[in-house]
This record gives sequence, structure tokens and C-alpha cells, in this order.
Amino acid sequence: MRVLLIGSGGREHALAWKLAQSPELTELFAAPGNPGIAGHATLVTLDIDNHDAVVAFCRERAIDFVVVGPEAPLVAGIADTLRAASVAVFGPSAAAAQLEGSKGFTKDICARYDIPTGAYQRFNNAPKAKAYVRAQGAPIVVKADGLAAGKGVTVAMTVDEALAAIDDCFEGAFGEAGAEVVIEAYLDGEEASFFCLCDGKHALALATAQDHKRVGDGDTGPNTGGMGAYSPAPVMTQEMVERTMKEIIEPTMRGMAESGHPFSGVFFAGLMITAKGPELIEYNVRFGDPECQVLMMRLKSDLLPLLYACANGTLDQVTAEWSDDPALTVVMASKGYPGSYAKNTPISALPADGEGAKVFHAGTGLKDGALVATGGRVLNVTATGKTVREAKERAYALAGKVKWENGFYRNDIGWRAIEREK
Repeated sequence: MRVLLIGSGGREHALAWKLAQSPELTELFAAPGNPGIAGHATLVTLDIDNHDAVVAFCRERAIDFVVVGPEAPLVAGIADTLRAASVAVFGPSAAAAQLEGSKGFTKDICARYDIPTGAYQRFNNAPKAKAYVRAQGAPIVVKADGLAAGKGVTVAMTVDEALAAIDDCFEGAFGEAGAEVVIEAYLDGEEASFFCLCDGKHALALATAQDHKRVGDGDTGPNTGGMGAYSPAPVMTQEMVERTMKEIIEPTMRGMAESGHPFSGVFFAGLMITAKGPELIEYNVRFGDPECQVLMMRLKSDLLPLLYACANGTLDQVTAEWSDDPALTVVMASKGYPGSYAKNTPISALPADGEGAKVFHAGTGLKDGALVATGGRVLNVTATGKTVREAKERAYALAGKVKWENGFYRNDIGWRAIEREK
């Protein structure tokens, strides 16, 4: 099978690494890719915002299957264009991708199909939003409705913090994403990420993970796109997985189909495990980043037929097998992230990959033939172990071998799971 992978981040490097292992793969292309992905795929210069150009490339290279990594092209309808051109694609339609593209859309689906989530209201102007916050009090959660690269959510512990977050949204801090605001009840509990494949009619549970959103040790500082993750999430017991499937995933799948937007792709459910059980914080319609990296390290099955089954409606005919060994990834970011940071800083050395140890490239590039950091989150240093503690020790030992003066990372990824192991 000839496959085109769309995207350039750490998630896409993990997908490329796993897809490249498939005996069913004949050739893998990536657009635009990154220097790490180049080790597994042929990089192609393709404007992924020009959907007709993507279709033309698929015809020219006889591509059998397209795997879309990031959310923005899905929300923009790339899967629709490919399907209309009879190209098999992994990823939802633009209508179904609203589950990530609009927080309000997701909340309305939850209300319609009785999916457990925090109480909410939608607002398109600041005065009404602020009046609601003053009436509700804090803690409370303020979300930009649209795509904000993981940064449009404020968990406000005070009313003033919530009012400032509303101003940020309506004054353009998140661009068009903040034109509407969703304000919702604060859920108390432990967060977890749950991943599940769907072909519109069938769902296949994958695995669980926990992400570390805050930039600093001890979960301090501003929210980021994610500073590290591990899998599995201990809080997601078998009972919680079964309840998540029954109470959240299956009603969503039915609801999307009944609404005329059948969902094909991956459900990434951000959950809060509360005293009542699993409640939905938000949906993403693509693999998490950096959760994908730890999932791919643990997946024993061939990834390609699993993704292809989503595209052709045969998900009930495949299964996924997982290693029991935990995996943990540490994000190395540019100093200053998630604020402003220097670009094109040199990365002079990376450790070699080993058994159960891999450095995935995220925001990297080549300048005059040398590896440089081009983004905020730059490398995902990933390892497996018999315990989370062992996976953490291996990942941090690997991170210590990276020679990059402008990089930093959190030192406590996995702390919750390690506390449990004690």
C-alpha cells in the first residue's frame, strides 16, 4: 500500500515510525514532514492547505491511503475533498471534525445525547459572558470555541482570572477561535486521555494516557500543548474504560450518525474522572500530541490495517494488541515556550534510538544541513519500562544526552502514576 501522511509534528513522526514497520506498506510519503520523519518516509513539498494539490499528488503517485495527522486540515475539510476524489483517508469529514473545531458544537451534542459533561453556556459577547461568570462564581472554565493549538482554555480559580480570560478571547488573543466563548462548570477529579477508533458504525477502544499540560514542575505555570505524557493511565481502570465506551463514546458515535455527520477516524476523549465517574472535558478528532508517541511505543499490532479499517468501514474485523509495559515521553521545548522563543537554535547531538527508546522530532528543521529547533515543542524523548518509574528513568537518561543549549523540560513527568506505584 502506498501511503501519504500529512503533518510535521511529533505525533506524525510517531505515526510514520509505526506505519513504516507495516508489512502492508510499499511506500510512505510525508507532507511536509520533518527531519525525523525523513528517516521513515519520502518528504514531499506540498501545500496541505491546497486540497486540490493534495488530490493531484495522490493521483500522480498512485496513493492508496492518506493519513491526516493534525486537526486543522480536518476541520478545513481535507478528508471530504479526498473522499470525493475516491481516495481512502483516515480522518473525519469537516462536519464531524466540529467535535474539535467547535467546543460549543460538542457541548450541544453532549446535551442532546445525555453524555456526562460539565454544565455550560455559549456566548458571542463579553458583557453577557462576564455576567454569567459573576453569577456562577469560581472556579470556572473559559474556553475559546475554535481551534487554539491547545492554548484557548483557562481553568480560572478566581472570578477576575475568568473575566481576564473572556477579554483575551474577545480581544483576539486566539484569533477567530475566540469569536465565541464556552463557559463551563469546573470538574473536580483526575484527568485522563482515552483513544478509540471509529468507522462510523463500529468503535475499537485503543489505550489510555495522561498528559501534563502546565509548563512547569508541579503542574505550575501556563497551559501548553503538552509537556509530556505516559500510557496507560492508572486511573482508567477496566471499569472506567467500559463506562467511557458505554456512556461517552457509543452515544457520541450514534449521535453523530443521527445528526448526519457519521464519524470516521480517532476519538480522543479528554476526560475528568470525578466522584460520579468519567465526564467529558472535550473531544479531539486526531491522535494527541504527545500522547500518540507513548501509544505507538506500546502498540504491538500493525497500525496500517487498523487505520485503513476506519476508512473502509471494517473496524469490527480488526483488533489491537498492546504491550503491558508503560511508556513515557518528555517534551523538550525551546526556552520561553509557551511564550516567545528563539528559532533556529542548533541541536548539536541526539542519542541513538535503542530497544524501547526513541527520540521523536516535533519542531525541528535543517539549516545549512545542520539540525535546528524551529518550534516551541521540539523533541519528544520517549522510553518504555516495566514500571512508570523505570520508563521515566530511561526517558530522562536519554534526555540528558541531547545537546541543545536552548532546550528545557519538566523533571516530573509521570509523578501521579509513580505515586501510585509506591
